[in-house]
Amino acid sequence: MIRIIFMGTPEYAADILETLIKESAVEIVAVYTQPDKPVGRKAIITPPLVKVLAQASNIPVFQPTKLRDTAVVEELLSIACDMIIVAAYGQILPKSILEHAPCVNLHASILPKYRGASPIQQSLLNNDTQSGATAMWMDEGLDTGAIIKISTLEIGHNEMIESLYARLTKTASELTLDIVHNWDRQSCTAQKESDATHCTKITKVDGLIRFDNAEEIFNRYRAFTPWPGIYLESGLKIKEMRKNETHSSGNAGEIIAVDEESVTVQCLKGSLRLIKVQASSKQETSAVAYLNGKRLVCGNTLV
Repeated sequence: MIRIIFMGTPEYAADILETLIKESAVEIVAVYTQPDKPVGRKAIITPPLVKVLAQASNIPVFQPTKLRDTAVVEELLSIACDMIIVAAYGQILPKSILEHAPCVNLHASILPKYRGASPIQQSLLNNDTQSGATAMWMDEGLDTGAIIKISTLEIGHNEMIESLYARLTKTASELTLDIVHNWDRQSCTAQKESDATHCTKITKVDGLIRFDNAEEIFNRYRAFTPWPGIYLESGLKIKEMRKNETHSSGNAGEIIAVDEESVTVQCLKGSLRLIKVQASSKQETSAVAYLNGKRLVCGNTLV
């Protein structure tokens, strides 16, 4: 029986944890996840998905605010284990924990590309054609450890983040089982620092767009839907869109065509077809209905 301490927080981590729980040769002896947080407009205190899953399986759950606190470290070091598996936990492991047992991180990119908090979004923002999950031995850096194995997949044409997220989660879950059963500390490859790139945590402001470059805006739509979503300075949210073309030039935000299903808006470079929008404090509606309500026509600027 392989005894594992698992560390993770979002759905990506929960699916990996569920895979490990179902594995008969594995015993999850403890789960570490982030503290419960307020969610939604009503700020309802909500536990991480990892916590919910662990409690349903009667696994001890720990939610330290700071993993580096002396008391927290001492408590973890008292838990005997053969391996520590980490997936989108959200905290850096101190050296004392890294030395407690072999620590493996499952990162949702082809490292050393996209170290950091938002690798899946970054792959879509950059219009990559390939992504993957990397299993690495953890060190004291941020996603800098030696690579054990990488599983790759192709990114679909115009694929949205929810689809890519689900496929990468499945890939990472399968890779986790492979590593757990076949791990070898000696079989690894150091990351090439000169190839390293980084990505930061996504914030609400990242969704703000101006009609500058149609292709870049469409990739932001792919990466940021449903959260944080993309929106104009007026607060108008673009809920559904298509890339029309990427070569024309014109006035940013000018309405250049309207049909039964969409509104075509010019960008400084290229144009976009808007299908569904949502004004501030309003219900989602078709872009055509929004234009009719605002009495906007071709030649007007969408703001």
